[in-house]
Amino acid sequence: MDMLMAGLTPAAFWAAMAVTLFSGFVKGAIGFAMPMIMISAFSSFLPPEVALAGMILPTLLTNFSQAFRQGWGPALESMRKYWRFLAGTIVFILISAQFVRDIPQIVFLLMLGLPITAFAALQLAGRSLALRLEHRRRAETVLGIIGGLYGGVSGIWGPPLLVYLLSVGAEKREAIRVQGVVFLIGAATLSFAHLNSGVLNAATVPFSLALAVPAFLGMVVGFAVQDRLDQTRFRRWTQILLVLTGLNLIRQALS
Repeated sequence: MDMLMAGLTPAAFWAAMAVTLFSGFVKGAIGFAMPMIMISAFSSFLPPEVALAGMILPTLLTNFSQAFRQGWGPALESMRKYWRFLAGTIVFILISAQFVRDIPQIVFLLMLGLPITAFAALQLAGRSLALRLEHRRRAETVLGIIGGLYGGVSGIWGPPLLVYLLSVGAEKREAIRVQGVVFLIGAATLSFAHLNSGVLNAATVPFSLALAVPAFLGMVVGFAVQDRLDQTRFRRWTQILLVLTGLNLIRQALS
């Protein structure tokens, strides 16, 4: 058991398991927010590198289910259709991940807290995040690069993708599938990058794998809810949660 805990106290380990269970449920129900919830909560009681390592493998493994839920054909078509976003994300995750150890904790927390709070608060206020895309290919590439730069150091690259999907008017099932495909490939890239950076190591890999268990359990329940739940109401409560977790990160940075 000790090898799974990455040197954490039992209280911290089981708190991380509980957070992951809940974030897996949210991901299954609405298709995103798992890494945002995990890293926001983890940063309250885990060291930054352990927090980042802990969310990498659950994110990687659960995205297989989301990406291929409608089969291989639709998933491969999504890869082909959004290849520019994927390319920008992959290349710049590999670049930015090498600087994760050089970022002070206060900067790390603010980099997480400010955009998460702004993103969720805008949605909660009913503001459309859709952009007017006069040059769709250029916008797709630029947003992919932004996602990769941010994802390499924080493990979160969902907001730029969600903005792009809203902007192109992607249908609900396609949007959830595309999120799974992009998150899967991005998470695989992030895993490789942080095996090289040292964030994923002999102590943190078993911990991250252990967290994959509650992530899958939560996601299975979330999938069942996704097919029946009033999505508008559930998404609203999720946005409230993201605002609160983002504000908590800002509080930690400034305290």
